[in-house]
Amino acid sequence: MLRRFVLLFLLAGCASGPALAWGNHTPMCYRAFERMPEVAQAAPVRAEPLVDFLRAQEAAIARTLEAQEAWARQHLPQHAPRPEALRFRVDAARSDEQRRAAFLRALRLSPQTRLALYLQPDPREAEPSGPRLDASVVSAVTPSKGATQRFVALAPGDGVAPLAVLASACDEPDYGHDLNLFDDNPGHPDYGFGKQPFGNPAVAIGSQAPFHMGFFHQGAIFNTLAPSFARTFTELRVQQYGGLAVLAWQTGHAYWGWRFAGLALHHVQDLTQPYHASAAPGATLGHMMWVNLKAQLGAPADRQGLVVLQGNRHFVLEQFQTRWILENARQRRDGPLELALRDAALDARYPPWSPAYVREVVAAEAFAAGPATDAAVVVGAPAKFVSDPNFDFAANEAQLGPELARDLQGQRDALHRAIANLLGHFGAHSRNALRGLRQAAGQVPS
Repeated sequence: MLRRFVLLFLLAGCASGPALAWGNHTPMCYRAFERMPEVAQAAPVRAEPLVDFLRAQEAAIARTLEAQEAWARQHLPQHAPRPEALRFRVDAARSDEQRRAAFLRALRLSPQTRLALYLQPDPREAEPSGPRLDASVVSAVTPSKGATQRFVALAPGDGVAPLAVLASACDEPDYGHDLNLFDDNPGHPDYGFGKQPFGNPAVAIGSQAPFHMGFFHQGAIFNTLAPSFARTFTELRVQQYGGLAVLAWQTGHAYWGWRFAGLALHHVQDLTQPYHASAAPGATLGHMMWVNLKAQLGAPADRQGLVVLQGNRHFVLEQFQTRWILENARQRRDGPLELALRDAALDARYPPWSPAYVREVVAAEAFAAGPATDAAVVVGAPAKFVSDPNFDFAANEAQLGPELARDLQGQRDALHRAIANLLGHFGAHSRNALRGLRQAAGQVPS
């Protein structure tokens, strides 16, 4: 009964929580990598349609995906084995579209995944001259009213800076790659992931949460009471995209090397966000159990209030960070957040990149930072937005964003310090991951 109480609470909490970690990753990635010599000084690459890479390297891709699946079965305890029918096989007779569809199935990505040729320009630079792209060409997700992404088209063969490819791709997994992949999601493909381990399976955007969160450090009691929360697939995505980046670099497909690297980094970056590494950073397990017990006895207000508060604080942190980064970029101005993102002195404080880095370094650090981050949001933002359980910020995000920015003017120092600390981790872990992938590809000395 105790386990049922806690599990019901946690399922309710994640059902309402946001599935995005940092809003738009791309502006932050421009700052994190723009002074990293391996990126900033890399030669331009030629944009290449995905089908060209798949056709040219079909056999190598098949071997890579098989090796990744074998690795996942051996090293990821909660891995859901890929059905044999989804294996990527060499078939020279099939069409490019069939090969592309087979590739998405083998990775177990949404069939709606776009992987179009595009860039998201650096908001710090002048407006690009290339044709603008409608978001639907790039993303299967309908943009919210407050969306900050802007897309321009690339044509096959266009020369493009690796920094732009990498930074653009760092935001891309939020464009629908991981939507509705579980057996209880509407219209799901038969991918073998089983039932959605947490969140509301009827809410599409919430269905991607298990691919973008990692609750690895909740402790033995939590894991015993809510074992399904250990079923997350962030590490799988990092290994899949990262391995493809290495293959692409090694086989002369530099554009897709940088593109796949950005996709892998997105999932690393998501786990630098405490609200993605902890089920409820602002609440103890005892408190969660207590409010859930009250709900089971007919008084659900406190449980629902806690769910709303956690979601509100996540949204407020994300809104503040995104708006501040974009405003500084448009003004070509550096502040604490930009300096933190670029601070390469942090990189050497962490161990070298390895498959365990995501769990044991990134997620562990974010989990530990959870209570302090939650407290900083409460202190640094107006009480209306972060302390009123009857106020749902997410439901009014587009209208309240400007009001939040205005009301924070006198209180933002606390949030600045907390977010700058987190973005220092974001930048350092992103660079360390990229170094690890480039070393694996033999692109830089080990």
